[in-house]
Amino acid sequence: MLPLVPLPYRIRHSLRSGLRTALASSALFSMGVQGVVAQTVDDGGDVANQQLNLPKEVTVFGKSDPNVRKATAIINGRILTGTDIDQRLALIITANGGKVEAEEKERLRLQVLRNLIDETLQIQEAAANDIKVDPAEIQQSYERVAANFRQSPTQFEAYLRTQGSSSASIKRQIEGELAWSRLLRRNVQPFVNVSEDEVQSVIDRLNAAKGSDEYRIGEIYLSATPENRAQIIANARNIIQQIQQGGSFPAYARQFSEASTAAVGGDLGWVRPAQLPPELAQAAAEMQVGQIAGPIETVGGVSLLYVMDKRKVLTADPRDSLLSLKQLSVLFPKGTTKEQASTKAASFAAAIKEIKGCGQANEVGARIGADVVDNDNVKIRDLPPQLQDILLNLQVGEATPPFGSITEGVRVLIVCGRDDPASANAPNAEQIQAQLEEERVNRRARIYLRDLRRDAVIEYN
Repeated sequence: MLPLVPLPYRIRHSLRSGLRTALASSALFSMGVQGVVAQTVDDGGDVANQQLNLPKEVTVFGKSDPNVRKATAIINGRILTGTDIDQRLALIITANGGKVEAEEKERLRLQVLRNLIDETLQIQEAAANDIKVDPAEIQQSYERVAANFRQSPTQFEAYLRTQGSSSASIKRQIEGELAWSRLLRRNVQPFVNVSEDEVQSVIDRLNAAKGSDEYRIGEIYLSATPENRAQIIANARNIIQQIQQGGSFPAYARQFSEASTAAVGGDLGWVRPAQLPPELAQAAAEMQVGQIAGPIETVGGVSLLYVMDKRKVLTADPRDSLLSLKQLSVLFPKGTTKEQASTKAASFAAAIKEIKGCGQANEVGARIGADVVDNDNVKIRDLPPQLQDILLNLQVGEATPPFGSITEGVRVLIVCGRDDPASANAPNAEQIQAQLEEERVNRRARIYLRDLRRDAVIEYN
């Protein structure tokens, strides 16, 4: 994803979202007919009535009970079992530290079922076009995931079992993403064209915006109708609560968002407020890095926004400076009280004041029993927000105030060197063209999935 291209707001509905939306609104999905019970509903959706030629007063012959539903389905002959749902659900719960309420877990289970149906349709369509993913390639991707957890594939498999999941569930998801991506490259991407005039227009707008603020935004978009908007807003608030309690924003975006960025954890990339809908632009401009806002009501649904970073268009950002650092740290013995930790931290801070540049750091560290670690090529932007502003104002040889916790000890960072960033350059025409093409592929992919959903034979058990 290119960081500086000012493109229109990301296309609604992910490569999977067309199917998710269809499932969420499908009467077949949400209604189990048991007996013949008449129920009168006042339908206020005038637009929908006109489009579908519906009667003003609707009588439903059947019992609508969303709780009478089993999390299993057969999609064009492919069976999704309860185990499939349980194992994929376990991955989401694990990503959120296992802190999921029982009510939230049931809602997650239904969403997982929808995701698995999307995934199954994508794999089936790829296979129908003679596209198959080599198991060796799936294994390589799985090993990269395991490496992210700092575990070997064998260790990671054992860990997944302890969490109620399996390596097969992750590999299935990898297969779906790879198969769908290749299908789009074959059947959609060759028919997408971007003209030179369109590319030049983007370059002109980018130059005109030089120096203005832009934000790296994460978004979770949930579609809503007038009838279910209240429930969707309640669901969005539950998601915010889970994230604020330590849940992963990318994990929730991947599973719940219906925007085109769901597959990349909701990351919209770098955008300027003018590229966003007005209601989202206003919220983004008022947020600080690390904050989450919402639910924000938009046309067709609600959004949750997360500000991951902030900078100025085509302007060198001091937060991109590379630092050479020395880190001095002292651990507290087990059982240390808050008062004891404060006393030891004060002593540590007094010793740090004696350091005159990095040349004395090792000597002072040895005298006070601190561990000393060298860290080179550390970008200020990659450090915790609380430390970024401090380090921006430090000169070479100066140290941060002590920071840490009782469990992790106290530490300081000493600046040993700084390489300021070069002036920012605009992306070239080839990069801009590639991103415009990506947007159009996503738009056509939404239609592709919609058609797959319409043609699918799905039986819920």
